[in-house]
Amino acid sequence: MSDLRVGFELIYECPQPTPMILMLNVHSSRVADVVVPDCVTTTPFVPIAFYYDAFGNRCSRLVAPSGEVRISADGVVRDSGLPDPVAEWAQQQPVQELPQQVLVFLMGSRYCETDKLSQTAWDLFGHSPTGWGRVQAICDFVHRHVTFGYQYANPTKSAWDVFNEGRGVCRDYAHLAVAFCRCMNIPARYCTGYLSDIGTEPPYGPGDFAGWFEAYLGGHWYTFDPRNNVPRIGRVLMAQGRDAADVPISNTFGFNTLKSFKVWADEVLPL
Repeated sequence: MSDLRVGFELIYECPQPTPMILMLNVHSSRVADVVVPDCVTTTPFVPIAFYYDAFGNRCSRLVAPSGEVRISADGVVRDSGLPDPVAEWAQQQPVQELPQQVLVFLMGSRYCETDKLSQTAWDLFGHSPTGWGRVQAICDFVHRHVTFGYQYANPTKSAWDVFNEGRGVCRDYAHLAVAFCRCMNIPARYCTGYLSDIGTEPPYGPGDFAGWFEAYLGGHWYTFDPRNNVPRIGRVLMAQGRDAADVPISNTFGFNTLKSFKVWADEVLPL
């Protein structure tokens, strides 16, 4: 077991009072692991209302004042200290046997165009082992096919774009893999959250939120990360949905400028 200090600081500049919806808290599925709550605060102070969306994501609703506003949180989450589970025996279920609540994760969505990628998916993965082996084959392909770079980030880039361009950031890797899984009749959902550097070699990149996905196999959701393509330690879910359109860190209803962006996910070392 280990403790992770997780948090962020976002500084926005707004020319006028601007409504915002934020999705920046640790996901409700990890509530039992929270040691110090990651309470969202603002400077200057503004009232914040909270609600849960259809995917169990905790959302913060506020009106940012005109001028500069600092939005932050800093919490501690207990983690197993173990890498992402590997279940090579896990098999996919026939579509007719899937529970109703996962069927939405078989459908095409804003960033995951199953209609455009279906034939490509079957050409690439139709002869791969079913179940875990097929999802891993998808991750292996995406990991090789896509070149990572922050300069390739584009908020409108979809799985189809990523496949054709062959470059992107972690969310693009996840979108392409999610789309391929759905094309192969495997439910897949997009995830975002914190990812520590525990167990990896320096140099470490700048702090950022991470994107990965989960595939539904053998009655359980399993984590896959085509960007890194190895089990990682210290992964903390914040939000999940059909794709990134369901889990933006912020929806702002008015012009604004994000002036500063800091994220951390650090192991708390014993004294």
